Amino acid sequence: MQENRSKRVILVGAGNVAWHLAPALTAAEHQVVAIYSRTPEQREALASRLPHATPLATPDFRSLDADLVLIAVPDAALEAVATQLQVNEGTLVAHTSGSQPLSLLGTVKGARAGVFYPLQTFSKTKPVDFKTIPILVEAQDEQTVAELELVANSISQQVHHVTSGSRKQLHLAAVFACNFTNHLLGITQELLQQAKLPADLLQPLIQETIAKALQQHPFNVQTGPAIRHDENVVQEHLRMLQPEPLYQELYLKLTRSIQAASGPHKKAEENNAG
Repeated sequence: MQENRSKRVILVGAGNVAWHLAPALTAAEHQVVAIYSRTPEQREALASRLPHATPLATPDFRSLDADLVLIAVPDAALEAVATQLQVNEGTLVAHTSGSQPLSLLGTVKGARAGVFYPLQTFSKTKPVDFKTIPILVEAQDEQTVAELELVANSISQQVHHVTSGSRKQLHLAAVFACNFTNHLLGITQELLQQAKLPADLLQPLIQETIAKALQQHPFNVQTGPAIRHDENVVQEHLRMLQPEPLYQELYLKLTRSIQAASGPHKKAEENNAG
C-alpha cells in the first residue's frame, strides 16, 4: 500500500471484532494509534498486540491525530458509547454493526459518519482470514464512502456499498445462517450426548448438508420427515422431546416451516432419507 493511503485509526472496543480487525489493519500498513475500552484488561491486552497502540481510559480523542475511529462494541451498547465520544471536527467515525443504522452516529459532534461492517462470526481463539470476509460500507456522501472503501479494500477482497435497510436485511439473514444454525448444532450435540454417542457421527451429514445448500437453493434439496410428511416419525420425535419443551416447540415450528416452504411442484418421494 502506498504510504499516503495509510490511515491512523482509533478502535473503540476490544472484543472479538476489534481483536481481529486491529491486526488486519496493521498488516495492511494502517496505524492503530489507540484502543479505547471501558475494561482496562481488554484494552491493554489488545494494545499489547499492536506496535503503536496506546490503551485509553477516556473517550475523548481530540488530542489524537486520527483519520478514522472505528466503533466495535455490542449493538446494545453502541448508542450509549457513541454519545460519549469526542473527536476533532471532520473525523470519520464508523461503527461495525450489521443491524444499527448509520443515523445512530449523529450524536458524535463534528464527525463524519460511516459504517464498516465485516460480515463474519468472530472468536478471539479462532484465526480468520480478512481477505475472504465481506465488508459492507455506508456513508452519506461519496467522499466518505470512498475513504471507507479504501480502508476496506486494503484488508478484504470483497467490499460492497450498501444502504442501512439492505444491511439490516443482510444481518437478519446472517442470524439465520450463523446464530440459529449454531444453536441447532448445539442441540444435536446434546441429543447425541444423551444417547452416549460420539459427537463426530454427524460430521459427514453436516458437511454434506452445507455443501448441497451452497451449490443449490436449500429449499430445493430439502430432505427428511418434514418434507416427506412422515407424520408418524414427526409425532415420535415430538414425544421424545417432551422433557425439553422449547426444543419440542422449535422442532414443530421448523417442521411446519419446511412444509410451508415446499412448493406444489416438489414431490416428497423424490427426497432421499435425511
